[in-house]
Formats: sequence, structure tokens, C-alpha cells
Amino acid sequence: MEKSPFVHNRLRWHSSLAKLTFWSFIFLGLILIFFFRSPSSNPLPQDPSRRSLRTYNWGGPAWEKRVRSSARVRSHNDISVLVTGAAGFVGTHVSAALKRRGDGVLGLDNFNDYYDPSLKRARQALLERSGVFIVEGDINDSALLRKLFEVVAFTHVLHLAAQAGVRYAMENPGSYVHSNIAGLVSLLEVCKSANPQPAIVWASSSSVYGLNTKVPFSEKDRTDQPASLYAATKKAGEEIAHTYNHIYGLSLTGLRFFTVYGPWGRPDMAYFFFTRDILKGKSIPIFEAANHGTVARDFTYIDDIVKGCLAALDTAEKSTGSGGKKKGPAQLRVYNLGNTSPVPVSDLVSILERLLKVNAKRDIMKLPRNGDVQFTHANISLAQRELGYKPSTDLQAGLKKFVRWYLSYYNGGKKAAG
Repeated sequence: MEKSPFVHNRLRWHSSLAKLTFWSFIFLGLILIFFFRSPSSNPLPQDPSRRSLRTYNWGGPAWEKRVRSSARVRSHNDISVLVTGAAGFVGTHVSAALKRRGDGVLGLDNFNDYYDPSLKRARQALLERSGVFIVEGDINDSALLRKLFEVVAFTHVLHLAAQAGVRYAMENPGSYVHSNIAGLVSLLEVCKSANPQPAIVWASSSSVYGLNTKVPFSEKDRTDQPASLYAATKKAGEEIAHTYNHIYGLSLTGLRFFTVYGPWGRPDMAYFFFTRDILKGKSIPIFEAANHGTVARDFTYIDDIVKGCLAALDTAEKSTGSGGKKKGPAQLRVYNLGNTSPVPVSDLVSILERLLKVNAKRDIMKLPRNGDVQFTHANISLAQRELGYKPSTDLQAGLKKFVRWYLSYYNGGKKAAG
């Protein structure tokens, strides 16, 4: 029996509706996939080192009260400092020192996982016990930075936040550009518009001397031959600082740190992971330069670095701009902060062996072409003359304090050292 045209049309209509429904679901699914993967909806990089750069909760009366309380000045110095990278190695020590002498201190840190975040959280707890509040956020979050300056009229900024490490730059170059260049510009943009503008002290690096062979390294030496991307970003930071000083009247002081070590240090530093691996019975790499040349570093104990940072803050002149406009010349400085006594890395290992009472398994290797340089050696005469900087801790004494802390923190607390 033949089907009527009505039945044929009805079947055709149902078939079309089914196809339309099917393709609608496919199209909707593609839109959802695109939305959730779109860079505009998720602007943060997805590499492992930046996983923690999420949107943080901040603001509100209770939050502002904590910010004001932490930044409140309790001494005649009348200094209130925003410390970026406050949960970092140097940031923790300097923040604690500022708080001890009665200065107002507020920390800012993103707690990223370039190295074990639990160590940063332990430093945070240490600072909170002394009354320092660390705001959890990123230096590229301009809205957060502006809010902090609305809540507190900071007189100074100590900018220590950065992506550290020479070798890691070969694995994740974007994180260095994000933190060390974009982050610095983000901070300076907010500082230039603040009223009053703060004086800024920031961490450069001895790495800027790069392939320079003249020793000891002086602030007057060439710094246009970086050996690593990390060094290049720090050199770029110095040029950016010059620009903001020249155009906007920001007072800027750059500190070139030389291989800082000590308690609460960074696990990616040689002295730290040498200690860990010696205790675990693992072999440790001892690098040699060409023709069995010695690799040496100007190891600087953290307490000496802290003294240099405080002196730089105390001698920093006021910025001269207002509302983003320069009203006169402003201070622009750069200093080496080192120990002036380079020590071969092999001697560092020997000291650790004596302190740990364990013989190290040394694996002698050629210095890789990954950005490491053969030696660093600081000329600190400028810092001595203008900051009164005088390092007083030699490597033997400094490592003894570090080892005591390490054994207490990891073995005493039964923590795993990675």
C-alpha cells in the first residue's frame, strides 16, 4: 500500500529535525570547548611553574584591616615598605628585619611552584608570627597593586619578586619574561601613578656581568654580554629602571646580588641540593671549566645581603614625580652586594662534608653551556662607600648556620627534602 505524501513529508521532517538536533549539539560542544580553552578566558600560562598564578580573593574591610595593620609604622624611621616576593628567601629575611626595627611591612607573593611551595608557606608562617601579612597575588595584577597603594601610602617598595634560576630559563623562557620584565613594568606603572611616588629598591643580579672576564666585577664594567636568559631579563630590568627614572622621576636603586645562601634558602641552589644529596648518598655534580679550570662563586651570606638591602632603603631619596609626571631629577643607583672572596665549588663541597660528617660522591663534569659562568667576584667598594656595606660572614661560618637550620627543618620536622 503506497504511503501518502503527508507521511513522506512527516518522515522527512523528523529526519531533518534529528539532523538539526545532532549538529546543534556538536556545534554547542565546540563552542564550549573553545570557550574553556580560549586564551581570553584563561589568560594565565599553563606551564607547571605558573600553575599557581590564579585569580586570588582580595579586598573587603577585614582584608584592608590586615593590610593596614601589617604596614603600620612603629618606629621613628617613618618607613612603610611593600616587599614583593616576601615569601622568597631574601624577601623573608628582609621583611623580618624591617619588622624587627619597627618599620611598616606588607608582603606580596604568588607562591608559585618553581620550587616546593611548602617551604614558602613555612616562611609565610614565620613572618605572620612576627606580624607581617603576605598578600597572595601576582605583580602583574595591576588592579591589586593599585588597591594596595590606595589602602597604604607606601614610602618604599622593595621589589624582590622574580623568576630565579639560570638553567630553568632553557626549559621555560616565558616565565622569565612574565615575571622579570612584564612584572617589573607592571609594578613601575603603578608606582609612577601613586601619590606620593615611593622610592624603589629592587633585586638585579650578578648574572648581568655575563661573559665579562675582568675581575672583580665593578658597577662600571660592561654588562651587555649576558650568558643566560635570566641574566638578559635582569639586564633589561636595569634599562627599564633607567627609563622610568628618566621619564617619571622614580627613585630607583638596583642591587646586584652575588650567590646568596643561608637558612631558609632556595632548594635549587647548589649548596642546598648538595647538602640534600650528600645526606642521601647520591653523587653530586662538580663542574669544571675548559682545561680543568676552577668554577668559583662569590658566596654571600643572607645576613650580609639583608644589611645591604636595609642600607639601600635607608639611603634612598624620595621620588620626584607626582601623578605620573616628573618634576625634577631623581636618584638612580646600582650596587654590587657580594662577599669579595670567591670560593671554588669543590671547596664548598669539602666544607659541607666536614659539617655533615659524610663524604660526598663527587661527579666531575664539564661546565655545560646552559648559562652558567665560570666565576663571579664582586667589587663592593661603591656599596662600602655609599651604603656602609661590609660583609662579615665567611663561607665556613655561613654554611655552619645553614646546615644547622637544614637538619632542624627537614630532619627535626621529619619533612622530605625533595
